[in-house]
Amino acid sequence: MSENQELNPAVDFIAGTMGGAASLVVGFPFDTVKVRFQNPEFAQRYSSTMNAFTTIVREEKFVGLFKGITSPLAAVALMNGLVFASYRFLLKIQLDANNDIPTMSQIALAGAGCGAISSIITTPTELIKIRQQSLTTPTSAKQVAWDIFRRFGVRGLYRGGTSTILRDSGYGAYFWAYEATCRYLNSRVPSTTRSSETSLVVHEFDHQPNQSSWTTLLTAGAVAGIAGWIFTFPFDVVKTRIQGTESSHTTQPLSTRLANTVSPPASYPVLSQMYSTKAMHSPVNPYRSTWPTIVNSYRSEGIRVFFRGLSPTLIRAIPVNMATFATFEAIVHALS
Repeated sequence: MSENQELNPAVDFIAGTMGGAASLVVGFPFDTVKVRFQNPEFAQRYSSTMNAFTTIVREEKFVGLFKGITSPLAAVALMNGLVFASYRFLLKIQLDANNDIPTMSQIALAGAGCGAISSIITTPTELIKIRQQSLTTPTSAKQVAWDIFRRFGVRGLYRGGTSTILRDSGYGAYFWAYEATCRYLNSRVPSTTRSSETSLVVHEFDHQPNQSSWTTLLTAGAVAGIAGWIFTFPFDVVKTRIQGTESSHTTQPLSTRLANTVSPPASYPVLSQMYSTKAMHSPVNPYRSTWPTIVNSYRSEGIRVFFRGLSPTLIRAIPVNMATFATFEAIVHALS
């Protein structure tokens, strides 16, 4: 990369934010279906991914597929900025010189590290999103967040933090697969036509794609999304079950809780609707933390439970990651 082609942090931040927003809109209906499959209360209601889509649209209208999108959309700018900044920092400190090409192990390590850092943002936003997606009554992100904070404080908003860190460590597999695919595809074209889009996420890049590089970019994004989910999906199931239940089961009726609240909002989400399975009637929540959730889920539903909802997630990964990088490149070139 020449000296006059240095990255513009402001342009990259704006483009990354827009790419994240585009990917969220494209993939959110698939995410809603995934959460419904992972929720024990709803899982048995749907026979397939397509059946889940049609049932949700029929019973909750088209907007039901986007229930809970407000929370992650509001945090997408900060989350993407944190992911890219922390990834680049973690990769840089592993290199002896700025122009060194990182090894695949360095890429994976930096990716896993940035995933752990990003969990600071993703844990509360995912918690609020999952609570909304698991409710059949209309709610807002503000209602859900306030109800959790009022009863459990800030700590309650970080319920499922450990499983979220383990899940988000999948950025290691994501970046590894992305770079490996780009390096493989770029090695098959003449050096004069190679581009360096890979390095937006990995090291440096010149924002000058050509026909060959766009194909590489989209293909690598799709492969990376699939690889990232395959390696971490079991932890996503665990995270969903933990965040879908409360740390302790209150026996006080919701109406009583609201009556005892000073200046409550107009309405609260009926959180007791969410997991009306044995978890909600047990004196000890089997989904109280990561290890008990793994053990109890396996004992009651077998190994297949950890891959429930994988199909819509992998289908979602392809257009989502294509949308992410295509939008990113389009915005970069529009602003550069």
